[in-house]
Amino acid sequence: MAVKKTTTTKNGKLSIAQLKDIINKKAGNEVAFNLVDDNPTDVSEWIPTGSRWLDSIICKGKMAGIPVGKITEIAGLSASGKSYMAAQIAANAQKQGIDVIYFDSESALDSDFLANAGCNVENILYVQAQSVEFVLETIEELLGQNDNKMLFVWDSLALTPANADLEGDFNPLSTMAQKPRILSKGMSKLVQPIANKHSTLLVLNQLKTNITSTPAEALVEPFFTPGGKALPYAYSLRIWLTGRKSKASYVIDDNGYRLGSEVKAKLKKSRFGTEGRECTFKILWGGDNVSIQDEESWLEAVKSSNHLELTGAWYSLVFEDGTKEKFQGANWSEKLQNDKFKKRVLELMDKELIYNFEVKEGHASKYYNIDGDEGPQVDEAESAK
Repeated sequence: MAVKKTTTTKNGKLSIAQLKDIINKKAGNEVAFNLVDDNPTDVSEWIPTGSRWLDSIICKGKMAGIPVGKITEIAGLSASGKSYMAAQIAANAQKQGIDVIYFDSESALDSDFLANAGCNVENILYVQAQSVEFVLETIEELLGQNDNKMLFVWDSLALTPANADLEGDFNPLSTMAQKPRILSKGMSKLVQPIANKHSTLLVLNQLKTNITSTPAEALVEPFFTPGGKALPYAYSLRIWLTGRKSKASYVIDDNGYRLGSEVKAKLKKSRFGTEGRECTFKILWGGDNVSIQDEESWLEAVKSSNHLELTGAWYSLVFEDGTKEKFQGANWSEKLQNDKFKKRVLELMDKELIYNFEVKEGHASKYYNIDGDEGPQVDEAESAK
């Protein structure tokens, strides 16, 4: 009896494009990409924060802002300006044709406040954040049905309850750790859909005092954010807002009325090569003009430049041709009305904040330590206990 020969088909060498098609067919949607082409991992669009100084320090080597396609956290102390900054970001997103959906758990959002910040109130979708599950499910559903870019603002995560909190009693132990577990699962589900739809999730959170039995830990990490330890892994950018140590915390008019606050912003986490960088700006909230005092902060941003000289109470701005323009700090905003003066200031900002940091020119303290302190000092004997 003759033995029947079996023939085997030898697999050929597949190209990257063919491998990509196989994976996408298996997944049922587009999950494999050629990194040379447009792909969801690259950030090609940024939403300005309202502070040029802050935008300059977020991404190494370029002017940036809030990254589109990623999840960003802005956490701050009470009345540090989280909602005011979110309103500025929402207004800038609208100018870029991005739909804004604002989840509010604090029932504190005022339409006049948004309008004063530059938002088109008629085109903002306001949603009451009933629960953590509701917010996450709503974001997921909108991502699946709307092809336009969206900015989701969650104000705030810390004050949004879980369904178990709403249905249960007021005993915190009865629903302990449920919210962090929900957020951990929810964020892991949303990271890829947000990237694929080129949308943005901006999470506002609270900074709370880190109460610990280890004094060294309290000095190094004086604050923490509620929501669980898994959340920071989902964030591409974390901005923490605190007060200045060396200056007054408030902006006060000639009659002593408080018009705003001075804020220090620190990049607690950055996937763009700038973690730990700091900047400062003032936020006006006590009048009709709700805004970040952007241009007023530029003087401090360029103080380290060799092209800005200080003699007594007078500054001298040195132009490229060697000519100088003298002014006093009190006249800074007035001088910026001159186009030539403003153009030179912007050139120096780009050089000091973007280029010099990229090439590591000068001492790093001017990027990481704007208040000039040495940071928390830990006693060696105490830390060894």
